[in-house]
Amino acid sequence: MLLMVAAFACFSAIKLHAQEVVRGVVLDKSTKGALMGANVIVQGTTNGTTTEWDGSFLLKVDNIPATLEVTYTGFNSVSIVVSNPREKIEVALESSSVIIETVHVVGSRVSEKRKESPLTVESLDLVAIKESTSNDFYEGLGSLKGVDLTTASLGFTVINCRGFNSTSPVRSLQIIDGVDNQAPGLNFSLGNFLGAPELDVLKVELIQGASSAFFGPNAFNGVIDIRTKDPFLHPGLAVTFKFGERNLLKGELRYAHAFKDKFAFKINGAYMRADDWQATNLDPTYQSDDDETNPGGYDAVNIYGDESASGQAFSGAIERIDYPGLKTFYRRGYAETDLVNYDTKNWKGNLGLYYNINPEIQVIGGFNFGSGTTVYQGENRFRLEDIFFWQGKFEVKQEDKFFIRAYITEEDAGKTYDAYATALRLQSSAKIHDDWNGDYVQYWQTFVTPDVRRLEGYPSGSPFNFEQQELVLAQNNDALVAWHAQAQAYANRKSPNKPNLPFFEPGTARFDSLFNIIIHNLSNDPDNPGTRFYDKSGLIHVHGEYQIESRFANFTTGANFRQYNPDSKGTIFSDTMGTKITNSEYGVYGGIDKKLIPTKLKLNATVRLDKNENFDLVVSPAASLVYTPSINNVLRISFSSAVRNPTLSDQYLFLDVGRAQLLGNISGYEDLITPASFIDYLNTLNRDTLVYFNEPAIQPEKVKSLELGYRGTLFERLWVDAGYYYSWYRDFIGYKIGITSGFNIFNFPVNPRILRISTNAESQVTTQGFGLGANYFIGTYYSLSGNYSWNVLNKKGTDDPIIPAFNTPENKFNVGFSGRGMPLNVGFARFKSFGFNVNYKWIQGFLFEGSPQFTGEIPTYDLLDAQMNWTVERLGLTLKVGASNVLNKKQFQTYGGPRIGRLAYISFLYESRDSGRD
Repeated sequence: MLLMVAAFACFSAIKLHAQEVVRGVVLDKSTKGALMGANVIVQGTTNGTTTEWDGSFLLKVDNIPATLEVTYTGFNSVSIVVSNPREKIEVALESSSVIIETVHVVGSRVSEKRKESPLTVESLDLVAIKESTSNDFYEGLGSLKGVDLTTASLGFTVINCRGFNSTSPVRSLQIIDGVDNQAPGLNFSLGNFLGAPELDVLKVELIQGASSAFFGPNAFNGVIDIRTKDPFLHPGLAVTFKFGERNLLKGELRYAHAFKDKFAFKINGAYMRADDWQATNLDPTYQSDDDETNPGGYDAVNIYGDESASGQAFSGAIERIDYPGLKTFYRRGYAETDLVNYDTKNWKGNLGLYYNINPEIQVIGGFNFGSGTTVYQGENRFRLEDIFFWQGKFEVKQEDKFFIRAYITEEDAGKTYDAYATALRLQSSAKIHDDWNGDYVQYWQTFVTPDVRRLEGYPSGSPFNFEQQELVLAQNNDALVAWHAQAQAYANRKSPNKPNLPFFEPGTARFDSLFNIIIHNLSNDPDNPGTRFYDKSGLIHVHGEYQIESRFANFTTGANFRQYNPDSKGTIFSDTMGTKITNSEYGVYGGIDKKLIPTKLKLNATVRLDKNENFDLVVSPAASLVYTPSINNVLRISFSSAVRNPTLSDQYLFLDVGRAQLLGNISGYEDLITPASFIDYLNTLNRDTLVYFNEPAIQPEKVKSLELGYRGTLFERLWVDAGYYYSWYRDFIGYKIGITSGFNIFNFPVNPRILRISTNAESQVTTQGFGLGANYFIGTYYSLSGNYSWNVLNKKGTDDPIIPAFNTPENKFNVGFSGRGMPLNVGFARFKSFGFNVNYKWIQGFLFEGSPQFTGEIPTYDLLDAQMNWTVERLGLTLKVGASNVLNKKQFQTYGGPRIGRLAYISFLYESRDSGRD
């Protein structure tokens, strides 16, 4: 903070150019809706601007009074005299009665900020949000250029861009009105599950690429910037209801009121429930040694506890003679559908209080909350049950001048549990793994081996004919399947003479009783460990920024401080035995924005310094040149960089998942055994073959990126946005597997433990990509849109196993056709405002690398989304009918998750036409 204050004092010495700032908003007079892209020009000059997504504008004028001319395609122009710059102007335009034959687009539907941005920016404005084909505006982001949409359940959809796609989007930053929306214990946002109600969303901008210099740490591959509605500019009542397939029910309410231009408030509430998609993938996992044809079974993706483990593979020469036909066998597991309730619910809302100290300085207080139940996919599949999340915010700001913002975030994991670990607990409660293996093998040796050897043609004598054995076994495959079923049934019983099963059969009272105990007991319960997490982590954040304009250039300086306060009672982090963990970080930054050639060439340079208490200072510079050869064409080149501090899990994770322990790496580890050498040792008991390694403490990730781009309007109707990027990554954060073990005097292992440790990649990785987006405006009502994205990972021959999964299709595209505001006559009914939107998406298949259980191929797929809407303006009503995945092509978006099918819906929206002002 001291650095920021010193910078303020230094910049204040600069002589400022005496100009007045005029602020206002441009609205449609009939609907009171905001008009984005309206032109506001000082009469008799070329000094002007265009309105933003909410119809607002800010314009610097040399003299007062000044006459402003406001124009917008399809509306009558207006001239207005401004005599008091401190008064906000409201301009209401009337629709023109003349239908224009030719529409000159000239980028009028694209804001100046977006056109001149040095980075790739994709966005949804207020109209696009209303006309999205998806069930939710957040899912509508999937139709934008360069965006990877990943749905792990109906309540959990996340956005990634530029590769390294993940269901845990730690490389993307999501902010709502400048507030980081991450869950503090996870260090990433749960999509919009705990986000903003749709009725209150004004616009969404997705800034792609390394952006730490602009947005701080963790703006690594992109920033999702969500802005909500100002109650001064958007007062009144809005209510929407949506009904659809899968028993979808969704309702939202927004009310905002302004008391003159001094005080305003808004209140929002939203509720959603639906029957979630079910994860029922029975394909073999990547680590399964066998497939569906193996008589002893295989490891299925969404069956948990059926993984082959030590003592279940009998494939050596001696074993094939002594245990003929046994080979590899698998324990009966539990389907996810036996372990998870797919009833998804979500509540969220906010309260905002706005007070204008004067026409320029505003004070904002806010409270946001989200709660609900859904399925989340990370290393395992988790049931998020009754999770609760809240944020409190206080901010003082002057638009484009300064802000001071402070907020606090708290979460409560509720009754969240690990579905995968629950299956393992159920199995071990019935019979421990070694005992189950022993019983299976004993049955096979005692009852099956004699029958196998009596099969017609089975070889005998020495040397043993293994080829003949395989031929006989293949000819008697049905018998092998039946014998394996008998062996498994035997192993699932306490003894062959007792009919009661130790296996807990789903649907029985015995299963339900134990299941409820497991999911309600904490995972580190000393007496009866379960699979529930305790997480009441929080964070506090303070951020200030100040901007100064002068004849020479515009300057920006700022600073922020954040402290994490994890609290898991040892169920997630190493905060056991009363240990309290805190983790703080701060950053300072400064930038210059200078027009080297007025109206033509603009330079932007920024440098940021970030310091986490556990890591060294990291510098993130950025610079860009934006060249505007004409009003309709913009060229850009930028260099940017970013840093991602290790998450709380990367630093402090301490989680036992049954067959391995997942550990953070704040201090480093020594004398770990490589898994390959440990397996060799188990076969020979020769400790000299063990290979040891050390793993240093984890460090922040770093990326540098170069980007070239063009934005502009061609032929007066075609808007084009194209860009190419090349990125260099260092110190990727991933995982390594190591083993620790003691040894007795006979060289047998004592208490071996498998550890999965957070660590950094040793190799540098580069990625590159290209994106092209276009919008062609046809006449007054229609537009044709399309975008294409190409992204690749360049490993350059390295085999470093720590390089994170790219998880991104090399090629994908969207094609859309839409119409808005059209007159429509249907029989005796006449609609003044009819609209539609159709979008086709194609995604090339790719390998999705998650946890070992959830790694596999996402096949190439395509989707068709569509919606129609009718608006009765005099009543303020809008009816919308639509569907995502209209043709119901069920596809995976994340491996291990469900197949996502069609979701058809119908919605009703009411927006009051009264001003909502006193």
